[in-house]
Amino acid sequence: MRIDELTTPALLVEQAVLDANLDTMSAALPGPRLRPHVKAHKCTALAHRQRANGHVGFTCATIRECEVMVAAGLGEDLLLANEVLDARRLGTLVRDGARVTVAVDSAETIAAAAAGGVREVLIDVNVGLPRCGCPPERAGDLAGEARRSGLEVRGVMGYEGHLMLVADPADRARSTGDAMALLLAAAADVGGALISAGGTGTYADNTWATEIQAGSYALMDTAYGAVGHPFGQALSVLGTVVSAAPTHAVVNVGLKSLGMDHGLPAIPGAQVWFCSDEHTTFAPEEPVRAGDRVRVLPAHVDPTVVLHERMHVVDGDRIVETWGVDMRGW
Repeated sequence: MRIDELTTPALLVEQAVLDANLDTMSAALPGPRLRPHVKAHKCTALAHRQRANGHVGFTCATIRECEVMVAAGLGEDLLLANEVLDARRLGTLVRDGARVTVAVDSAETIAAAAAGGVREVLIDVNVGLPRCGCPPERAGDLAGEARRSGLEVRGVMGYEGHLMLVADPADRARSTGDAMALLLAAAADVGGALISAGGTGTYADNTWATEIQAGSYALMDTAYGAVGHPFGQALSVLGTVVSAAPTHAVVNVGLKSLGMDHGLPAIPGAQVWFCSDEHTTFAPEEPVRAGDRVRVLPAHVDPTVVLHERMHVVDGDRIVETWGVDMRGW
């Protein structure tokens, strides 16, 4: 099958670029140094590719991601890097033989993990991103509470997400060091072997964590691409030009098929003007006609992928494989 046979909008993944991205990251962070985050692609077929590159442990953002990963035979070591107040579905996975660790940052989340049947936790520490995570000075007390509740504390987790898109390399490296100093202090109080942190934006800067939770590197987006990391843009949304005027054209890729929280998408050889529900209006450098196909590059990969049911792995205009985005939903 060829891409001109696809109904648009359609999610495309360039096979050669994906392969290069996976290999580049595996060379930088081999084996257990990388715990790929599946929230970026929501696709067990791609996770199997990461597993084939030597990465046994995975990071998940939702309980459903954990469930689908286990069903796909990828439940050897899953980290749910998120707080939950009802861990019973995770406990079912554990009782059935999967290894699932959950992040906790309070007495309530510790109690939920214990009551739900989870056996292992990481203490989630706030290292500068005002989201989840306990104050570093509270981490030791929470670890003690978790152990008294019968849980094994594998270590600590801290996400320096506020630094992922810092463009200046020196500033990013310095700030990453500051964030990890907080996490290392907490780790000294907590104990355990794991110091889990990082992402695609800081994977090369964060030399303190024992494992890096990078995900976007596999498919990439224009926001990360602007920072200058050695990963190519594998992901695009294929659209069809539905209207063409002397000054601009319109492609049938809009807000309902693109993650927009990091800004407008890009179209090679064109200036994007704006997006609406079903359309993107752009000014092409060369004239286009209704019916032409256009590849739209999203600014944020994670919320783009989740809007699609499948992704087509392509070699030029030829479709090599079609993978389900099977971790969608809750």
